[in-house]
Amino acid sequence: MAALVVLAMALGAAACSTTTGRPAAMPTVSIQTVQFYPYLVKGFENSYPKRTIVVITPALLRDFAQAGNADHTPYQGHPAIGVILDQRDQVVQRLYGPSLGPLLRDAIAEAAREAGMAASTSTNPLQTELQARRADYVLAATLTELWVVKQRGKDTQAGPSWFSAARVAMNVAIYKPPFDVPFWQGVSSAQYDDPAMPAAGAMPEDETEIYSQPGQVLSVALSRAVAGIFQHDDLHTLLLQDAPQNHP
Repeated sequence: MAALVVLAMALGAAACSTTTGRPAAMPTVSIQTVQFYPYLVKGFENSYPKRTIVVITPALLRDFAQAGNADHTPYQGHPAIGVILDQRDQVVQRLYGPSLGPLLRDAIAEAAREAGMAASTSTNPLQTELQARRADYVLAATLTELWVVKQRGKDTQAGPSWFSAARVAMNVAIYKPPFDVPFWQGVSSAQYDDPAMPAAGAMPEDETEIYSQPGQVLSVALSRAVAGIFQHDDLHTLLLQDAPQNHP
């Protein structure tokens, strides 16, 4: 009889959790894996000249406009990267990720290699790298947006539905050492929705998530924004026309 009572209480708690829109036993904090997905973006591979480029650690100047009223204070050294919301727009879990500067620096270098360049990374400040003159170019980026929101939607016969939205944006400047005036400047951003948002007035074809973790959704947006740097036609043309330099 005692076992039946415990089972009934557990079922009641689960039912209450479903009614409130908050997943049962969801921890209030989650450390997510965020990474660059190589070769996710197509069309720019090996299209750039075989020049050398150094990517320095990006500056982090996120405005957290997407976060709304959500707390974006770091947690035990992990930067805030998003939230999970219930059906009433209440935060049920706060999301944190890896150190963003090194993550973005390494991702940009990997994308540059995909583009056909000989890329390396550096922890030196910009002026130090410019004076070192060890590469044709130095790339400095500033991260302005990086946030993901996963929210519970309507309940269906198959269970609760979920949808996620992630956005990443950055300002990018490329320099020709030793000059500290940008050789090229641009903005690269990406928005990724999972499941995909239908066109205005159209019915969604599939409302099923591709990714179970919001960190994965954010990784897609990150990968697209980083690869997007090398999808700028003006940058591509500029580097193709630029004469190579001789380094000491």
